Amino acid sequence: MAASNGSSSNVTIDAASTSVFPKFLDRSYPSVDHGRGVWLKSTGGRRILDACSGGAMAAGLGHGVDEIVDGAAAHLGDIVYYYAHHFTNVPQEKLAARLVGLAPEMARVRFLSGGSEANETALRLARQYHVDRGQGRRWRVISPAQAYHGATMATLSLVGRPDLQAPFGPYLSEHPHIPPCTERFDPTGRAALDALDKALEQVGPESVSAFFCEPVSGASLPGYGPPDAFWEGLADRRDHHGFLVCFDEVVTGMGRTGSWFAYQHLPITPDIVTIGKLLGGGYFPLAATMCREPVYDALATGSKDFDLGHTWDGAPLSCAVGLAVVDYIESQGLVERVAERGPSLLGELRSALDGCSIVGEVRGRGFLLGIEYVDPRDGTSIPPESLGIAGRIDTSALDNDLVVMSTHPNADGYAGDQTVFAPALTSTDEELGEMIERLARVVGEVDQAVWESLANGGTT
Repeated sequence: MAASNGSSSNVTIDAASTSVFPKFLDRSYPSVDHGRGVWLKSTGGRRILDACSGGAMAAGLGHGVDEIVDGAAAHLGDIVYYYAHHFTNVPQEKLAARLVGLAPEMARVRFLSGGSEANETALRLARQYHVDRGQGRRWRVISPAQAYHGATMATLSLVGRPDLQAPFGPYLSEHPHIPPCTERFDPTGRAALDALDKALEQVGPESVSAFFCEPVSGASLPGYGPPDAFWEGLADRRDHHGFLVCFDEVVTGMGRTGSWFAYQHLPITPDIVTIGKLLGGGYFPLAATMCREPVYDALATGSKDFDLGHTWDGAPLSCAVGLAVVDYIESQGLVERVAERGPSLLGELRSALDGCSIVGEVRGRGFLLGIEYVDPRDGTSIPPESLGIAGRIDTSALDNDLVVMSTHPNADGYAGDQTVFAPALTSTDEELGEMIERLARVVGEVDQAVWESLANGGTT
């Protein structure tokens, strides 16, 4: 099963000879045995620098944090699991109270296992809110087209990305989508608001349940956030038309953008917020859907029932891990650390990449930064797929013992290849500097390779 290129530091698992069903069926995977802080150790002894919090932005406190491991272990001797349909438990009650304290605009919390579940729960909660208020016609959801909200059929319906949705179209609901108000297309947000007005008019505002979006985008448009004018206009339309605003904070929640929740930076308060990834810190699958009091009250005075359950919802062990994560973030002052360090981190990344012809925009907030690539021949256009910039970046990064995550949404028409830079909140200044140095080296190598490819006729 193990394959090697002859070096003990390059032991990999070949996708063709393992019993695991991998994401990419034509790839060999390095095997990781150990993690401590922002460093990973592979089976062959390679020491790899993690600049993307476990690759999916979940291990946001770093690897091997003893306090979180101890918090989980301490609870193993009590009770690990039972179904939340029958009982509540002390860790669940404590964690819900802590989260409502950190997000005082919210009133209630439903715990789940992952971000996709949390976002699907938000959809069902928004729908039931309207049904219990006698507005059963409301079911449609309007959302930005260039987004990602999960891997269930319902959450896949929330994006307007044919490449991502294929071949699952027959299973997906038809919802309206608006273009993102990025620097490339709509820096003021005016065009996005006009598109929202048009969508409301086309489907009838009385049929719209919610507007669903990320306050700061994760993988789909890494580090991007709309201007305040868009959020102000969205709040006005919510008040006028009566739909709910749902924020997907699966990536941004729990301090990644420099406040406990990204919406706390913005001139709008959402009605429903989902969180995940950092809530479990990569130590246990954990997510949550939170809502404001009026949303809860509609069900409490209506059907008095929210019949949605997953096996691990609110389980004692998962919530004990969540409590340990919140304790650690607070005790280490990590939200304040990210708020203070984030602006200079963005400046350092921009400076390191200055002069790279494939780099268009470097953006972000806190410890969620993104690099968008362009066609180097004009410095602005979305690069042709044949250049394969995203794949080159990730391959070169791993060759340089660095983990980042790059995406290739060119076919969507809204953005070129992009890289997510999302280090753990615990990263030291020295480690952040090393990450940026390695990433700049990688982008420089790919920049040169792209020019060579273009000189040879544009083949990869």
